[in-house]
Amino acid sequence: MPYLEPEQQVVAAMGEADPNEPVVMLNLLRFRDRALTGFGVDEMSGHDAFWHYGALNHEAGVQYGGEPIWLGAAHRTVIGDEDWDLAILVSYPTRQHFVDKLADPTYQEISKVRSAALEDSRLIELTQQT
Repeated sequence: MPYLEPEQQVVAAMGEADPNEPVVMLNLLRFRDRALTGFGVDEMSGHDAFWHYGALNHEAGVQYGGEPIWLGAAHRTVIGDEDWDLAILVSYPTRQHFVDKLADPTYQEISKVRSAALEDSRLIELTQQT
């Protein structure tokens, strides 16, 4: 079963955690061969449509302090059986920044391009171990 949209109960739980704690979001992405039509990325590969999604975020100013700190090709899954094309670590100044981004109507519209580009994804909240 593919996962493309945030789980609302998980986002709600994030809202109940320390809003000022910095978070890093681990993105694991598998692209569609061709992006879904009807989202402004018709005829694009999933890869190209995903980069278009990133450009739209930047143009609309909906990063909410999110800064990619690592991005690279995903090769072999050593433990498990999932295949990914790309892994990205994105740092947010606070958990609240990330939660606010997901609630932003402009971002919600742009995120449809992300879903059109991806066959499957995972998005995992990380915090620094002390």
